[in-house]
Amino acid sequence: MDTEYLTGAQAAAHVNRARQFLSAGTLHVRPATIHQWVRRGHLSPVGIAEDGRTRLYRLADVARAELATRGRALRHVTTLVTDTRQ
Repeated sequence: MDTEYLTGAQAAAHVNRARQFLSAGTLHVRPATIHQWVRRGHLSPVGIAEDGRTRLYRLADVARAELATRGRALRHVTTLVTDTRQ
């Protein structure tokens, strides 16, 4: 099996697709969020792209980080929906 490597922007796009599916399009992850996951220890870069400065992440690791943070994100959406209904 080949390992797929993603830049921070590609990782954010991947997570967006997953979260939008689960939340009917209400969640969005920015590349800065990927960098926050790194700082918080949810995700580790595995290399550097050919440009010499863009970090690369494994798709499987991005999926695990998304799963680890999904509960908090979905609670946030639930709170937003509840607040707008009141």
